[in-house]
Amino acid sequence: MGVINITPDSFFPFSRKKSVKKAVLAAIQMASDGADIIDIGGESTRPGSGYIDEQEELGRVIPALKEIALSLKIPVSVDTRKSRVAYEAIKAGASIVNDISSLEDDPAMAEVVKDAGCDIIIMHKKGTPSDMQENTFYADIIKEIYQKLENLTENAVSKGIDENKITIDPGVGFGKKGDDNLVIINNITYFKRLGFPVLIGHSRKSFIGTVTGRVVEERLAGSLAAGVVSLINGADILRVHDVKETLDTVKIVEALRHGRSALAHRTPARGMDAAEISAGD
Repeated sequence: MGVINITPDSFFPFSRKKSVKKAVLAAIQMASDGADIIDIGGESTRPGSGYIDEQEELGRVIPALKEIALSLKIPVSVDTRKSRVAYEAIKAGASIVNDISSLEDDPAMAEVVKDAGCDIIIMHKKGTPSDMQENTFYADIIKEIYQKLENLTENAVSKGIDENKITIDPGVGFGKKGDDNLVIINNITYFKRLGFPVLIGHSRKSFIGTVTGRVVEERLAGSLAAGVVSLINGADILRVHDVKETLDTVKIVEALRHGRSALAHRTPARGMDAAEISAGD
């Protein structure tokens, strides 16, 4: 899942796209680089951020999303907590709603998702982005996240959302201390017991900076390492800023896990021919 932020204040400056044209070009490049999904958001949810006006979010997201959906054949996701933004995004071509509030902020969101029959991402967090880093205590973080996700998914199903349309996200960086995020990634298999695909949104986040001492612009290598471990531990979707580099690491992980036979069924990479691959170069 490639991330596009049509915002002036998302935590990674390079992900910010200030015009429809730039957002569309970025989405096309991500798709060319191998993204399976494009996730578009118009409201930053970095720690300390607040809500923006609904009309402002609509104005940022919908024109770009409409053009991106027309330009690409892969699914487009809208990252929003507002039911009207989700409704208009689905009309414009989105097929996934990535609601970090997990239907809790806007009571009408469940009906929008149910009526559209689209997919939804249910995420764990504490509080809201404006205050989520003020209370990061857990007695048992994995069990508490698991129980909350279980409650959130049961709520979604009770409101008519197809359980086969749900993906869960343990919420790396959302109301967690640095080490908590490492524990989450090491326990993805535990969350798989809920029976839903698992998304991990780790890319360039502060816990990587805490471990490496790198600023956000220098966290690519750390993000790739966290993505590899997430994949090995059972993650189904990696939500990232750096699609091309992430896909290369995913290909290597898959090849190592499944052996040489996995390579025989892949289209040769650009600049390589089948003979080079079979020779093991």
